[in-house]
Amino acid sequence: MKVFRTIRELREELNSCKQSQSNVSVGLVPTMGYLHDGHASLMTRARGMSDIVVLSIFVNPIQFGPGEDFETYPRDEERDLALAKSHGVDIVFIPTVQEMYPKQVKTKVVVSELTSQLCGASRPGHFDGVTTVVSKLFNIVKPNRAFFGLKDAQQVAVLQQMVTDLNMDVELITCPIIREADGLALSSRNVYLSQEDRTQALVLSRSLNEVREAIDCGRAATAAEARLMLNEIIRSAPLAVIDYAEVLSFPELSRVEDETVLVDMQGEVIMALAVKFGGTRLIDNMLFKPKEALLLV
Repeated sequence: MKVFRTIRELREELNSCKQSQSNVSVGLVPTMGYLHDGHASLMTRARGMSDIVVLSIFVNPIQFGPGEDFETYPRDEERDLALAKSHGVDIVFIPTVQEMYPKQVKTKVVVSELTSQLCGASRPGHFDGVTTVVSKLFNIVKPNRAFFGLKDAQQVAVLQQMVTDLNMDVELITCPIIREADGLALSSRNVYLSQEDRTQALVLSRSLNEVREAIDCGRAATAAEARLMLNEIIRSAPLAVIDYAEVLSFPELSRVEDETVLVDMQGEVIMALAVKFGGTRLIDNMLFKPKEALLLV
């Protein structure tokens, strides 16, 4: 496994690999580091679909807002490199902020509409930072495929829109949410949780599972009933402070009207959550097709 910290060195290595092998495929796994089993699942998927696996580790300052945790975001390069090596990564790209943004950023990639709700509403400018850094990584690495987890399903929808609109020659591969045995979705920010916060945070996965079951059996037939049930279950945890608990179409991320009967919908639905426990904001979601669920009952 090779580690590069400059764009020039990374490009030289990739160009050399492509010249020495014909039709070599490159898989990119973009991360902010502090890797966990969710990231490991992306690396494993990339390894199975790519000749060369590139992992990027970069805590991207332009996707953090004022007062957010850019400076304190957890970092552990030695541990990250060991995990990357054990999962068959070929190249790790760990640039500095100065390397990625040597001058003031005057050009940004902005996706409209999809970024105006959910995390985009509570974190203005966040997705502009995400789309800009990912487009930079795509230009630097030139991957055939890029691998993203569905824990941040809004990010996946936004990036797919960017790739489609700008005719980027890269395929986005999405991978399922990886959870702890008790249901908590893996996140680098879980390290911030106190023991009591973590215990109460289990209400997130529980709310998604219970509402999905209620939709399947008709106890939460409409979008309004599903939203109400989501919120009620989450509020049963005293430390939970809800940012949003929504029901939307996916990948359009359009709000499903209150009176809509969910099992009548043809496409995919997302129940999406963002909830704070102490000072830690966690996201979670569940994607499903209500009509297919009805057929299974």
